[in-house]
Amino acid sequence: MVNQFILYIQAEKRFSPLTVKNYRRDIERFVHWCTEEAEPGLRITPFKVEDVEAIHLREWIHIRSQQQVKGGRGARGRLGAASLNRELSSLRSFFRYLKRIEKIKLDPMRQIHSLKTPKRLPSFVPESRMHRLLNEELPTTEQSPNLKAQELTALRNRLIIQIFYGCGVRLAELIGIDIDDFSDDFSTLRVVGKGNKERLIPIVAPLQKAILTYISEIRRQNICKNEKKALFLTHEGARISRITVYRIVKRALQEGGVQGKRSPHVLRHTFATHLLNHGADMREIQELMGHASLQATQVYTHNSIAQLQKAYSEAHPREGSPRDE
Repeated sequence: MVNQFILYIQAEKRFSPLTVKNYRRDIERFVHWCTEEAEPGLRITPFKVEDVEAIHLREWIHIRSQQQVKGGRGARGRLGAASLNRELSSLRSFFRYLKRIEKIKLDPMRQIHSLKTPKRLPSFVPESRMHRLLNEELPTTEQSPNLKAQELTALRNRLIIQIFYGCGVRLAELIGIDIDDFSDDFSTLRVVGKGNKERLIPIVAPLQKAILTYISEIRRQNICKNEKKALFLTHEGARISRITVYRIVKRALQEGGVQGKRSPHVLRHTFATHLLNHGADMREIQELMGHASLQATQVYTHNSIAQLQKAYSEAHPREGSPRDE
C-alpha cells in the first residue's frame, strides 16, 4: 500500500521529488516501528494498515519525541514539534488516502492532533546589509579548472543570490529554472511551484541585465550540456544541485556578516519582508511567493511590526531612561 500511495502523490498530486522522498521515509519508519520495535502488545506482524489504531499513533508520537536526532554540526537533541508534525502530516495524508480508496473503514489519525509549536518570525537580512551583499564580490565554493571557469562561477553565484532576493523563489524552484522559462524580453520569469502551480514573476531591470550577462557567458563558453537549457550549471554543464546552491548561499551570507540562520529561505523571506516594508500589497506578495493562502503571507506583517517596535524603542525619547522634566 505504501508504494501505491507514493505513486498516487507522484502522478496525481504532483508532489515534488523531495516531498515524495520525505513522505516515503516517514511512512516506512512508522511501518518499521509497528512491525519491529513496538511493544509486543502493540506490534503488528505482518503489517496491515487496517490494524493500525490511534493507540499505535500516540505511542509512536511519544517514542519519536524522546528519540535523539542529529542536528547542525553533529549536535544531537530531541526531535522538535515542527519536525514531528511534518512526520504526522505524512501519516495523515497516507491514512486519508487509504480511507478514500476504502482500504480502511476508520481513519486512526482523526483522533490525533498536531503538536503545538512556538511561533517564530521568519529570519531576514536587513536592507543595508543586503545591498552591501549584492555589491560585494561573492566567494566561490568550487575549484574551477581555469580563469574563465572561475569568472563564470562568480557570475553564477552572484546571480543565484540576486534571483533569490529579486524573485523570492524557493530552492527547488531556482534549481528547476530553464532559460526558456523567461519571456522573450526577459521581463518575466515563469516558475513552477508546489502542486505544479505556475506563477509569473516580474524581473526588475538590474536583475534582467545580470541574467542576460550570465546567459551570454554560458553561450560564449559553450558549457551547457543540458537539453532543457538549465539556467544554473556546474563547470561540466550539468544542472546545479541543491547542496551546491545551499552552500553558495550559506557562505555568501556568512561572508556578508549575516547573523543567525543562513539559507536560501532566508533570502526568500527577505524578498517578502522588504516588499512589505516598501508598501507592496499583501495579496500581491502572496501571488509572487506562490502561497496557497493569505495566512502564510501574513507572517511578514508581524516581522514589519517587530522592526517598527525596535526602531521605536531605539529612537523615541520616552523609551529611554527617565529624565527630569
